[in-house]
Amino acid sequence: MKTIVVDLHISADEYRKMYAGLASKVSARSRDGRRIQFPANVLRQFVDMNGVSGSFEFVLDENNKLQQFRRL
Repeated sequence: MKTIVVDLHISADEYRKMYAGLASKVSARSRDGRRIQFPANVLRQFVDMNGVSGSFEFVLDENNKLQQFRRL
């Protein structure tokens, strides 16, 4: 299993656009410099009135399929 850590800061307005379907994916740069893209819906549980902010860890299988996503 591979892990990727990203630091996200998405405003409430930007997240509303994703939630409304204007953007279904989020693109971010990981701490080690890789660009990753993932479904916006994995962030739903972490949204508050300010949007989404924090450090998150992705756990991927050998086929780069998301197995686990959590806030650090």
